[in-house]
Amino acid sequence: MFTAYVVVTIVTIVANLAIVVADLSRADFVLANGAEVGVPRSSLPALAALKGAGAAGLILGLLGLDLIGIAAATGLVAFFVGAVAVHVRARVLYNIAFPGAYLALAAASLTLAISVA
Repeated sequence: MFTAYVVVTIVTIVANLAIVVADLSRADFVLANGAEVGVPRSSLPALAALKGAGAAGLILGLLGLDLIGIAAATGLVAFFVGAVAVHVRARVLYNIAFPGAYLALAAASLTLAISVA
């Protein structure tokens, strides 16, 4: 079970760090998606910071700070539940798989972190 926790959490960290870079570099797909669901460009740095903090917390969890890892995974789950809700509210469902995949990774990381703590 510990190996699954490490692998899934590393994938979650890498995925979140990748989208943090995309947010901060204002990648075209990020700007287009944000405009479509009603997220202002000015909020991208704050959203990137939240995802980055979640990734950092997951790293700390892997390094033995179990409660921080669990808290970070919980925060990422909440964040991506919100992202999915924003897509549903805006009726932008054709690409809901992206926040859904991030939500699934965060939820799996949370479940596995709790199981190995």
